[in-house]
Amino acid sequence: MSKRGKMRALLAGGLVLGVGAAVVLAAWNDSEFATGTFTAGTFNIQGSTDGASYTDHPASPGATLPFTLNPTNLAPGDTVYAPFAVRLAANTTTGSTVTVNTATATGSVANLSYELVQPTSFGCSSSTTGTELVQAGTALNGALSGVTFTLSPGSPASDPGDAVFLCFKVTAAAGLVQGQNGTATWQFAAASTS
Repeated sequence: MSKRGKMRALLAGGLVLGVGAAVVLAAWNDSEFATGTFTAGTFNIQGSTDGASYTDHPASPGATLPFTLNPTNLAPGDTVYAPFAVRLAANTTTGSTVTVNTATATGSVANLSYELVQPTSFGCSSSTTGTELVQAGTALNGALSGVTFTLSPGSPASDPGDAVFLCFKVTAAAGLVQGQNGTATWQFAAASTS
């Protein structure tokens, strides 16, 4: 056999060996894949003035509190009462800490003070008791600090969370001026706890 023939034979043998090695190597390779899907939760607080129907009030002035006595005809010594409730909406996926911020006042709210109570059921009157969130006698536009409560999401998540009931008691002091007129707006700032 000539040199050239030997070379061809060697190359052909190498080619067969190379193909066989490639087949063997391919049989000894494997892969695993892992995929992560990331979806943000949802978060929404709602309010109610009747304890039954809840809706969003995301901007000032928000819901109009239904005071049980006429707050437009106050005299010194009068106290008016208004219930409110808040909850986390259905499909909210985390709990919340709610901060009661200082009321924003327009007009004159001098000689008006209030108390904010957290009763165990919806409603508000002179006999309503519960956890005192804002101490009686606090000026209507008085600074608040550290006034919070918590809200839990619904279980299952497709249900709304349990409501927290609130009772506003606003009292006119002896120095109330005839014809004075003012408005107070409270913000309930909810922050997710996770």
